[in-house]
Amino acid sequence: MHERTVRATIGTGIIEGFTRDGVHRWRSIPYARPPVGPLRLRAPQPAEPWPGVRYCHGFGYCAPQQRRYTLVGVGKYQPMSEDCLTLNVVAPEKPVTDGPLPVMFFVHGGGYIMGSSATPIYDGAALARRGCVYISVNYRLGALGCMELSSLSTPEHPIEDNLFLRDLVLALQWVRDNAAVFGGDPDNVTIFGESAGAQAVATLLAVPQAEGLFARVISESPASGMVSSRATAARLATQFAELLGPGDPAAAVTSSRPAELGRALSRLIAGGMTDMPGAFPVGPTYGTEFLPADPVAAMADGTAHRLPLIIGNNADEGRLFTRFMPLLPTNEPMIEKLFADGAPQHRERIIAAYPGYPGSAACVRLGGDFAFGSATWQISEAHSRHAPTYVYRYDYAPRALRWAGLGATHAMELLAVFDTYRTRYGAMLTAVADRGSARAVSRDVQSRWRGFSRTGVPGRGWPAYTADDRAVLVFDRRSRVEYDPAAARRQAWEGFSLAER
Repeated sequence: MHERTVRATIGTGIIEGFTRDGVHRWRSIPYARPPVGPLRLRAPQPAEPWPGVRYCHGFGYCAPQQRRYTLVGVGKYQPMSEDCLTLNVVAPEKPVTDGPLPVMFFVHGGGYIMGSSATPIYDGAALARRGCVYISVNYRLGALGCMELSSLSTPEHPIEDNLFLRDLVLALQWVRDNAAVFGGDPDNVTIFGESAGAQAVATLLAVPQAEGLFARVISESPASGMVSSRATAARLATQFAELLGPGDPAAAVTSSRPAELGRALSRLIAGGMTDMPGAFPVGPTYGTEFLPADPVAAMADGTAHRLPLIIGNNADEGRLFTRFMPLLPTNEPMIEKLFADGAPQHRERIIAAYPGYPGSAACVRLGGDFAFGSATWQISEAHSRHAPTYVYRYDYAPRALRWAGLGATHAMELLAVFDTYRTRYGAMLTAVADRGSARAVSRDVQSRWRGFSRTGVPGRGWPAYTADDRAVLVFDRRSRVEYDPAAARRQAWEGFSLAER
């Protein structure tokens, strides 16, 4: 495979990457100083210039997490370090248009406790080849970035809030300052993400310091129940510090080894699964200077950034979590515990929207809606009052995934977004009879994502979502528009909140 080096000069120095398969790639470019030592649990600081040439051929470190989640190939794991604040750039080798290209900035998912921009499916070359500058980013995870510990702050050990959101804002400032070097348009940035990444990019709509750093948002299966008030976050921070052991909490969280912090967070999550299913101790915290208001409330009252949004979820979200990572309430005991402390009318109304409960299929659908569908409905209703909002449901699943009992489960739309069905790995998921439909769905999704990144409109035949008709584009073998397709389930979740139980 022919490969050659390519260099670019950015604000902090010269970087060298490589050219292959029609795209230039630069990997693990630092956008911040390493958040270690006195910078741990502090707002990220811009990267410092370096002398000479920085080699950006390979991926560096991912954020500390459980090792099993760092798999990037057969028997190959990505090394971990707190020195993880880097991003990757993929740009077309030859100009696709005369003017600057739209920038597509991807935020990976993983429940705010795992994941990496080096995961092979996030490569982004297929998107770049078709006409964009693709940038993927690492951010701090778990207790070091996504858990709100600022309530433990002391003068000796200062701790700031919403660190992972601050990381993403600094990375977007890097894009603003450097995108043109790679042929990108810094005034035309689309941020997109999946799962926790989808929730993160939607939350950035409510971050004042993010204003002007992006023009549009694509939120694929945003996660529910991961936004906390300051009071809830402070209670969880105290519990977390107790799990670390006796002594000064601020000193403990600023000096403990990443593995120790990870073990304590795992115990806190496990306890939450027992005591309060669905509640998660990581994610954004509102009521702070950096994130003043609950993001959905800010969208509803028009104080969030009024930018075009694509948002949606998959038809069978919950099925993945019956096989892997049992973090969702997808069986009767967990669901009943979910509703145990709340108003009885919430339980009765929601259960009634799932005929066949407590049968397995109804439980799995309810769990998926609790975790993902409800966020899509809430955000769609709120954001569409003030800005163009396009809602989808991804129903497509090749026979292999249906036979495996997964269907169009969580994250399956990524196979279309990143053109995975054209790779040898994607080919293993599609019988010969499915190959054509898989590629057709991929073309449809990608063309709409690309069109949206250029113009803010995702192509023809996809009407904007409004309270009058609630249009939803259903991606499938034959895509179609449906109007309020899950009305009873959508209405059933209105007003439900873990915080109000």
